Order: sequence, then structure tokens, then C-alpha cells
Amino acid sequence: MKKRVKKEPKKFLFRMKKKLVLLFMIVVLALLALGIRIGYIVFNEGDTYAKTVLSQQSYDSRVISYKRGDILDRKGNVLATSEDVYNVILDCKVINSDKKYLSPTISALTSCFDITEDEIKTILKDNPKSQYYVLFKKISYDETEQFNEIKEDEKKGKNVKGVWFEKGYQRVYPFSTLASDVIGFTTSSNEGMTGIENYYNSTLNGTNGREYGYLDSDSSISKTVIDAVDGETVMTTIDVNIQKSVEKHVKKFLKKYKDNARDGDGAKNIGVIVMDPNNGEILAMADYPNYDLSDPWSLDAYYTEKQQKKMSEEDRLDALNEIWQNFCVTSTYEPGSTIKPFTVATGLETGTLTGNEVYYCDGVQKVAGHEIHCVNRSGHGNETVRGALMDSCNDAIMQMAFAIGKKNIVNYQNVFNFGLRTGVDLPGEARTDTLVYSEEDMDKASLATNAFGQNFNVTMIQVASGFSSLINGGYYYQPHILKKTMDEDGNIISENDSVLLKKTVSKETSDTLRDYLYSVCDKGTGSTAKVEGYSMGGKTGTAQKLPRGNGNYLISFIGYAPQDDPQVVIYITVDEPNIEDQAHSSYAQEVVHDILEDILPYMGIFQDEKKSKKSNKSDTNSDATTDVPDDDKEDEVKEEQTEEEKLDNIDTMEEETEENEED
Repeated sequence: MKKRVKKEPKKFLFRMKKKLVLLFMIVVLALLALGIRIGYIVFNEGDTYAKTVLSQQSYDSRVISYKRGDILDRKGNVLATSEDVYNVILDCKVINSDKKYLSPTISALTSCFDITEDEIKTILKDNPKSQYYVLFKKISYDETEQFNEIKEDEKKGKNVKGVWFEKGYQRVYPFSTLASDVIGFTTSSNEGMTGIENYYNSTLNGTNGREYGYLDSDSSISKTVIDAVDGETVMTTIDVNIQKSVEKHVKKFLKKYKDNARDGDGAKNIGVIVMDPNNGEILAMADYPNYDLSDPWSLDAYYTEKQQKKMSEEDRLDALNEIWQNFCVTSTYEPGSTIKPFTVATGLETGTLTGNEVYYCDGVQKVAGHEIHCVNRSGHGNETVRGALMDSCNDAIMQMAFAIGKKNIVNYQNVFNFGLRTGVDLPGEARTDTLVYSEEDMDKASLATNAFGQNFNVTMIQVASGFSSLINGGYYYQPHILKKTMDEDGNIISENDSVLLKKTVSKETSDTLRDYLYSVCDKGTGSTAKVEGYSMGGKTGTAQKLPRGNGNYLISFIGYAPQDDPQVVIYITVDEPNIEDQAHSSYAQEVVHDILEDILPYMGIFQDEKKSKKSNKSDTNSDATTDVPDDDKEDEVKEEQTEEEKLDNIDTMEEETEENEED
């Protein structure tokens, strides 16, 4: 009998463990090799493989456009808004993926949009894998609805695939040309070009959102949406009804004098500002020429087709920029006699005038070897300070300036903000720091001419803001166009409180000035502007333009109402009216009169004076404004004077300050 040999269990277990360890090591090495390979692929060819993977899936991603904020007037009337528009997007890959989609989709597109079957087939052939092809831009909601009705039809729309609508916005201006230079316009990419659209561009603009995800084979989608953030709504200080009145009467003036003695339009430029003197709010701002905000690149209103064809690209841009610019803010000019109240205020405030002075006007001042004439070459005779403003007497004003002194004149020009920017919240405010005198540069002749508003330059917004401080007790408020900003639901985000920048004159000086300016409109050169039944004051201006002696003038009027508690300031400049004899401020006054006649009742300003039997308003085609001569023609001369005499009264302004004027 054989003896059974027992296997040793320890040796068996050892061999088994050895095999398992070997197998484990092989697996680990294989995984390590695989990891290294994957790492290599990701590092060197990751983008290629990612694109390959994505190309095998239906990927959906689109921008969600923000809505640019509205621009409103002070009462909520919409001046600019953004309306819904849609881009028609083709997913060529989906349409091409199955023949059964092709015919019904093409049929739906051709029945709803202006496109042929061949055109669609060409697009699908040339862009077979495109998932974002823009077929049409900025179509209306109604146009999209017609297509959606077909798509939702169980029979017709069953196989209509690969077409969707991308929502966007288009800027719309309901009032067309109204306040065009104030509102401004945008590019197609929502960038403000001019006006409020430009200045408050970042406020009006929002942030685009995004929707993205992956489509599976069943056309179900897992989406992630980041919502768009809409822009803020800007409420302005503008009052649409006041703005309409201003522009209506400017157009009336232009039409009246369009075909007068001179060729061209009714004037080269016209600017009007209506302000609240007690807080700096701009109630209306208009200028001519203006433009259609819905078609700002068109020159058709001012140039014939023949003229436009002759224009180079540079000429065309120059012409557009001239139309787009806001004359009230961006243009500088010599203001003329509207500066005389500032000269008188400087004298009263510095104590160099008491208001009791009497000056003798003989019609001329001999200054530094030059003769500077008054409008009345025969002289006004004795003139009080009040009378000098009423008659707009250059001779008396120059004598005041000599008493005031150039140091005070230069200092108070700065106090009234001439030579400085006002900080108005509109783009392009002109610099005037090089267009005014320093004490060192001002000689006696320039002192004399500066006193009545020649030989230095200003902007309309400077004059209107400074004048407001003269008649409101001496408070200089920063002029502004923004009232507040709001969200899409009308909730207030921020309010633009009035900013008091400085005190220009005392209440006593302000009260005295108002008393003098009342006389100007009651019995003086400003009586054409006066509205019967209302107490008001103001000052006329007639500045002879460079080159002197060519008969070109900028005429103006600035005034306020009511007398004791001014609620509104109005300032108009008419640059080169289309009239043979331009030097009559009455042409500017007639526009002011008509505007105030409209807006004073609208603003709730009540009549506070008895009406006279006869109207103060006169025929503006005559050389007089009312019962008194229009003595505010600083450089006007009589017909019997020689040509040499006509140039005498402006010689000093040309010779002494030629360099400053050219600037």
C-alpha cells in the first residue's frame, strides 16, 4: 500500500500571492500607461478632440441682448426707447440632417419672408454645418408671429426645423427731430454718438446675458441661462411741451426770413435755452440746424442730391458734424450787450459803482488813440446806470468799466464762469479759457470793449447760467439735464440734486440788477420781448462778427419772468439772420415773446400786470423795436455816414485784440 504524500499549504499560498502581485502590477502599469497617454492627448491635442466631440452633439448657445434704457422728459414722456426686433437664425446642420425637414422648412421661410427657395438652398449648401446663420436682421414681432403660426400647426409645422428667432432691440425716437442735439443718437451696437445718448452711455447700456446648453438625440435640451441686465432709464429736466413751443417758434422765424434779402436759410445758427434759474435745470434747449434722430446720417434736409454727390467722405463728415453739434454748448461767440448787466453787477459788487452815477454820452470814447463809438453817434446825453442799460449805451458802459478797473473786470468774469466750463452734463462743452483776457493782457481798449461784450468769447450755457445767478439772488447753480435714473419698473436708482457751485453777487446787487433789467423790457430796448400782463426783465445784444464791416451780426436777448420771483430764464441767439440789415435785436426778441406767450401760462406763472390798450410788440422789419429806437445795435450806423466812418467804431476791437478774436 502506497503512502499518500501531503502538499505543503504554505508553498501553495505563496505561489498564488506571487501571481496576484504580478497581475496587479501589470494592471497598475497598464493604467499608468493609459493615464500618461490620456494626459498627452489632452495636453497636445485636447482642442482637436473637444471639437470632434462637440461636432457630434447638437450644441445650442445664444446671446440674450440687454435693453438700453429709455430717455424721458421730466413728466415721463418718452424721448428715446428701444423696441423689440428679431434676427432670423438658421441652424443649417439640423435642416440638412434629414431630408424630411428640408422642403417644409424652406416652404415656411419663403411664405413668410422675402426670400426665394433657391436662395435658401444655396445658403444650406454653402454652410452645411453652420448652427448660427443670420438670415434676416431686425424684423418685427408681427413678422415672426406669421412663421410661428405655421410652425405650431400640427400638419404644416411638423417638420419645420432649424429656424429660431434671436431677440434684440432697435432704438426709436418718437418725436423725430425734437431736441435732437440734446438727445443724440446711437450706433447699431448701442454706442451713444451725441447728446444724452453719448454722455450717459454707460448708464443707459446694460449687460448682455447668455443661454447655452447641449441638445441630445431627442431634441431635449439642458440649458443654463444668465439673464441680461437692462440699462437704466434716464429722466431728464427737459419739458416736451416747452421744447415743442421753442422749436415751433424757431421754425416760424426760419420760414419767415428764409427767402428774404439774403440767400440761404433764415439764419446761419439759432440757439435757445430755457432754464429754471433757481436750480440750474434746463427745461428746453434747441438749436438750428437740427436733424432726424431716426436717420441721423442723412443730409437730404440741407443738401441737394447733386451737392452730396460732389462731397468727399471728409466733406460729408464735416457737414454731418456741423448738423450734429449742439450750438448752445459747443460753439463760442462774442455775446454783445447781454454782457452789460454783468459789467454793472461787477461795479456794484466791488463798490466801484453805487448806482447813483450819471455819465455824459457824446457818442464816442477816445481810447488809446482809437475812437470807439456808441450806437447813437450824436450821443445820449446824460445817462444814469439804469438808463445806460435801458438805452444800451456803450459810452456810459465804457466809462463804468474805466472806474471798475481791469482787475475787477477780469476777476468777475471768472466769478461768472466766463473762461471756465460750466460742467453741464452734455458732451462737447467748448473751452473758452484762451478766449478771455488775463489782467496782464488786457489794455484800456480791450477793457472798454469787454465791458459791452466784444473781444472775448462765451458759450450760450455760460451766459444763461451766469445770468441766472444775477437775477436769483446771486446763486450759481451747475446747469444740468439729468433729473434722475430709474430701473425698468420705475424705481428710483439715483436722483441728480441741484449743485450750488458758488455765490456770485449779493442779494442787494441782484435786486438792483433786476430793477434795472425790468426797465429795459418796460420802456427800453427789450420791449419787443415783453409779454403783456407779465412783469419781466431782460437785456438785448447785437455783436458784430469778424471780419468787421461785413454786415454780419449775432443778435440776442436774455430775459426772465416774473420780476419779483423769477421762475424761468430764456436766452436766444440768432447768428446771421437772413436779413439785409441784421443789426436789430428785435428779430431775436420776437421769438422770445412768442415762446413766453406760450409757456408762461403752461408753467402756472400768472399774469401780474394790467394789460395796456396797445401791444408793445412792433413790426420787426422796421429799424425800431417799439416807441424808442433800437439802441442795442452796438455797431449800427446811419445811412448818411461814410464807409470810413462805418469802420471807426470797431477799429480798436480789430487792432488791439486781433489774436484773441481769431482764437
